[in-house]
Amino acid sequence: MADLGTIARPYARAAFRVAQETGSLEAWSNALAAAASVVSHEDAERVLASPQLTDDKRLELIASIASSMPGAELFENREFNALLKLLAENDRLAALPEISARFDELKAQAENKVDVTLVSATAVEPDIAQKITEALERRLGRKVDLSIEIDENLIGGAVIRAEDMVIDGSVRARLERLTETLVR
Repeated sequence: MADLGTIARPYARAAFRVAQETGSLEAWSNALAAAASVVSHEDAERVLASPQLTDDKRLELIASIASSMPGAELFENREFNALLKLLAENDRLAALPEISARFDELKAQAENKVDVTLVSATAVEPDIAQKITEALERRLGRKVDLSIEIDENLIGGAVIRAEDMVIDGSVRARLERLTETLVR
């Protein structure tokens, strides 16, 4: 089977074009994330793989499970259903998580926005988070959507991840670099 990224790319682009034309990027993003969440759940994977299920029953199952998630209203949309039907017919429902991720990348580019994760050993004060956001916006030239995670294993400091950029200012990384220097 081909790489899921390769499979997902044209589907994500097509979905993005439709969503952009209809001004519903956020709704499509939510609906794709909901469908992706359903198909990647261990129990749903088993049921969806059953040869007794028709493609229509698979889609009904996905829609019913996703009915309480953000984006569920788009499961009534003709274009969205056509995408899901095409994926089911081609046995590519498993590509939905990758399609959702690629769609969100296209959405972020269109909105000139970047998702940044700040991983810290301790809670980050709101004013410090705001200063980091502003500094990253100046550096990247894009709007920054900052999310903060706590990882007590860092000992101290922080790690910032934005797309393929990583700024590692953690105490752990500094200790590892010091160890490498001393071992040489």
